[in-house]
Amino acid sequence: MAKLALSIAMGDYDRNRPLFDGDVQIDGVDPTFMLLSPEEMFFRAFRYQDFDVSEISFSSYLVKVAQGTSPYIALPAFLSRAFRHTSIYVRKDRVRSPADLKGKRIGIPEYQLTAIVWARALLQDDYGVAPSDVHWVRGGIDQPGRLEKIKLTLPPGVELSDAPADTTISDMLDRGELDGFIAPRAPSGAAQHNPDIAWLFDDPTAVAKDYYRRTGIFPIMHLLGLRRSLADQHPWLAGALLKAFEQSKARALEKLSDTSATKITLPFVEEQLKAARESLGEDFWSYGVAPNRKTLETFTRHHFQQGLSSRLVSVDELFHPSTYESFKI
Repeated sequence: MAKLALSIAMGDYDRNRPLFDGDVQIDGVDPTFMLLSPEEMFFRAFRYQDFDVSEISFSSYLVKVAQGTSPYIALPAFLSRAFRHTSIYVRKDRVRSPADLKGKRIGIPEYQLTAIVWARALLQDDYGVAPSDVHWVRGGIDQPGRLEKIKLTLPPGVELSDAPADTTISDMLDRGELDGFIAPRAPSGAAQHNPDIAWLFDDPTAVAKDYYRRTGIFPIMHLLGLRRSLADQHPWLAGALLKAFEQSKARALEKLSDTSATKITLPFVEEQLKAARESLGEDFWSYGVAPNRKTLETFTRHHFQQGLSSRLVSVDELFHPSTYESFKI
C-alpha cells in the first residue's frame, strides 16, 4: 500500500535534521520537507494553509483555537523554546531597570508574537510592568510595513500604534524614537552598533536561570500543527508524527552529547550541556503535555489576560486527543 504523501514545513534545527536527512522515518508517511523561516511558515500556514503539517506559532494557534477557526490541530512537539529575557532591548541612556519601562515606547514586530507574549508575562509577573503601562509601536525589524498576521481586539488601556510606513523599529530605536524593543530577533542595521542599545538585563542568562528555579517554566514558542481534515481522515497520523519528532529530537541530543568531535560550530558545548542538565534536568527539552502542563497553563492564562485569545483555553483542548498519553514498555 502506498504511503501517505505529506508536505511538512519546519525549521532547520538539529532536533529536526534527522527527519530531513532520512535517519528517522514517519510511519506510513512519504514526506516532502521544506526548511523555512518562522515568519514564512507562520504566514503561509495561517493565511493560506499551505502545508499538511507545519511548525506553528503557539500564540497564533491559540488565537484561532479560542475562535474555533484553527485549520490545524496541534501536537505537543515543542520545536522552539527560549527564555525571552534576551529578547528585551532598551536604550540604556534612559532605561536602567524594568521599572523604567513604565510610560515608555517599546517597538514590536507584531503584538501577538509568542516571544512577546512571554516577555510581557515575565515583565508583569516579576517586575510589575503591565501591558497597559507602556506604549507599543508595531513595525518591521528589517523591513518597513510588517503586518499583524491575525486580527486582534486588545483590552481597554493598551496603547498600540503603527510605526511610520517608511521606517523600521530597529531604526526608530537607533534614533531614540523608541525606548525599548522586544522581538524574537535582535535589532538590525545601525542599532546593532549603537553603544546606548543593549539588553535590559545585563546578565540575562543568570536572570533566566533564576526564573526557571522559581517557576519551573521553560517557555514554549512553537508547536507542530497537523491539518485537521487529515487528522480526522487518518486517526493514526497524529501519533505517528509525534513519535517521529520525538525520535528525531532524541537522535539530535545523542549527537550533541558525543563530543569526540563537536557537532556544532561553537566552543564550550560540553560545559553548556552540563549546565543545562544541572539547571533544567536531564530531559531539559521535553515534548508531551504532562511534563509541560504548568508552562502551557501559564501561557494560555497570560494570552487570555493580554486580550489575545477571546476566551481562556484549557490545555486539554489544545492538542490532538491521541497525543495526551503514550504507550510504555
